[in-house]
Amino acid sequence: VPQHVWRINLDTPEEAHQNLSFGAADRWWEQTDLTKLILASNKLQCLSEDVRLLPALTVLDVHDNQLTSLPSALGQLENLQKLDVSHNKLKSIPEDLMQLSHLKSLLLHHNELGHLPDGFGQLVNLEELDLSHNHLTDIPTSFALLINLVRLNLASNQLKNLPADISAMRSLRQLDCTKNYLETVPSELATMASLEQLYLRKNKLRYLPELPSCKLLKELHAGENQIEILNAENLKHLNSLSVLELRDNKIKSVPDEITLLQKLERLDLTNNDISRLPYTLGNLPQLKFLALEGNPLRTIRRDLLQKGTQELLKYLRSKIQDDVTSPNGEPPVTAMTLPSESRINMHAITSLKLLEYSEKQAAVIPDEMFNAVRSNPVATVNFSKNQLNEIPPRIVELKDSVCDVNLGFNKISSVSLELCMLHKLTHLDIRNNFLTSLPEEMEALRRLQIINLSFNRFKEFPSVLYHLVALETVLLSNNQVGSIDPLQLKKMDKLGTLDLQNNDLLQVPPELGNCGTLRTLLLEGNPFRTPRAAILAKGTAAVLEYLRSRIPT
Repeated sequence: VPQHVWRINLDTPEEAHQNLSFGAADRWWEQTDLTKLILASNKLQCLSEDVRLLPALTVLDVHDNQLTSLPSALGQLENLQKLDVSHNKLKSIPEDLMQLSHLKSLLLHHNELGHLPDGFGQLVNLEELDLSHNHLTDIPTSFALLINLVRLNLASNQLKNLPADISAMRSLRQLDCTKNYLETVPSELATMASLEQLYLRKNKLRYLPELPSCKLLKELHAGENQIEILNAENLKHLNSLSVLELRDNKIKSVPDEITLLQKLERLDLTNNDISRLPYTLGNLPQLKFLALEGNPLRTIRRDLLQKGTQELLKYLRSKIQDDVTSPNGEPPVTAMTLPSESRINMHAITSLKLLEYSEKQAAVIPDEMFNAVRSNPVATVNFSKNQLNEIPPRIVELKDSVCDVNLGFNKISSVSLELCMLHKLTHLDIRNNFLTSLPEEMEALRRLQIINLSFNRFKEFPSVLYHLVALETVLLSNNQVGSIDPLQLKKMDKLGTLDLQNNDLLQVPPELGNCGTLRTLLLEGNPFRTPRAAILAKGTAAVLEYLRSRIPT
């Protein structure tokens, strides 16, 4: 910063020397001190202590520079109301800053702050505080003294919990804790009567906080957590709520009390485990946006979901009357088996948790097979030895329970996105089909342990498998795989069995020897020269040792 900027209140401006005809009333530079200084988006690495020569400053903006520290003289700017030091490289804040008793807005986001001074609560007039995108692991308890704070942004830090004292901020309207490591929210938060917007997205919450006193709360964002249960207690006091965002959680059901939220305009339940909805949702008078994609809804057809909110609400309203006659939404079970269910083994479904339709040479799986499942949790699906050209789309209805799927000996040429939603899948058998690749969306199958892809048409090792960390067994024999990436394989730290027999491997990378978890490595029937057959015959340990010895040093 040029020196004359700091001295602007002290030195006479140049033009005063050139024109001496100014009357006393026109000599503004003698009457007015500098009140705003904007030095944003430069390359400043430090600020001079001379900043104290500008005691009248009300606004100082140095955002988007390369500051690693702030001068302690800042604490002398007793008229300062707004300080923006965001987008710098600050690792700490000087204690002197806590003397700025008139400060209303303090922007510290996008720095490298690991902690805050204990005296933070002295900034009693603060109305806006942005600490997002730092490295904070905790918050000083003196925050409780910031009773005039209206907006507090703590997003993208490393907070594991919030201090209960935060509830003393009685003016707080907006609290953003997105993208931290919060597992719970202090129950005291429930008493924050002024709160209007609460952002808790991308944390580790297992349940939604109960907020009985938050009568003014208009927006609650809690997507991308691990919430499993939505209780009536969570909802019944939120009379003002207009936005409820709960996408990407593990919610299994929506309580009827959701209809108490009469002001609700947006409800996002995308990608949860919801199988049925209260039809009375259709009666919410203000609802303009309802998102339900990625749920195993039994009662709502997928094409209906794509027609938009209004059609969906109309459908839900039309079902309210039916709901009264059949409270569970399930057809009544009679002593007689219906003719359409005669080829369905109900005993297998209810007792063995098995849905089987194999060796039928069928081109499609009949709908009545899926209809018969109703609410029974099916663990195993066997549709092998048919003429299926695609994976049956309705398989997604089983995603809450199915762990073992056999689609072997069919004519399937691609893996569908529905299969990628079976998040409990541990065993997948798709041998003897026409597959040439696997979609990246399979990365969602976090629990998959065993996959059988033998006798397909893969020309390369499917890259998505490298990201499935739970995989223990990969069977890829009798394909046309030409290469493998040993560095990626090494990251698969549970991999014990890898079968690549009868493929087109021209060489075996020596680094494969570093895959220490491998107990069974099968490579026979490939065109590579080394390791020779004699070494292969000695077994996996010998092959891995041989490969390690070939790694260039």
